[in-house]
Amino acid sequence: MSVVLGYDESPGAVRALQVAIAVSAAFGEPLVLVYGAAAPGSVGEEYAAHRDALHEAGRAALGHAAEAAEEAGVRTTVEIIDAKPAEALINAAARHAARCIVVGSWGESPLRGALLGSTPHKLLHLSPVPVLCVPTAS
Repeated sequence: MSVVLGYDESPGAVRALQVAIAVSAAFGEPLVLVYGAAAPGSVGEEYAAHRDALHEAGRAALGHAAEAAEEAGVRTTVEIIDAKPAEALINAAARHAARCIVVGSWGESPLRGALLGSTPHKLLHLSPVPVLCVPTAS
């Protein structure tokens, strides 16, 4: 089994990283760090430029997260997935037999999340594995 974390270096994700490291350490399981990199569009030079920029941002973000996890003695796997974040996390959770998915929240209202389709909101309704939604620090 594993713990899957959606990570993008946002304040909510930084706090979720701390929780995911603690959960992984407590269960002695690897931490799968995931960055959903769905670029807008589907063809052309502009799409390729967006995709490359998203992958570069993902590599940097996941590199920082992997360093923090490894300093805590937690094994990691890093994945940049060409999908929207919720889809990427559900996919990774299935492939890695995840115990849970950990994700940070932005502290938005439930109504705003439902209307705008926040990643935590989507995961809470679509994920076949438990979702641990970590609030931003208050």
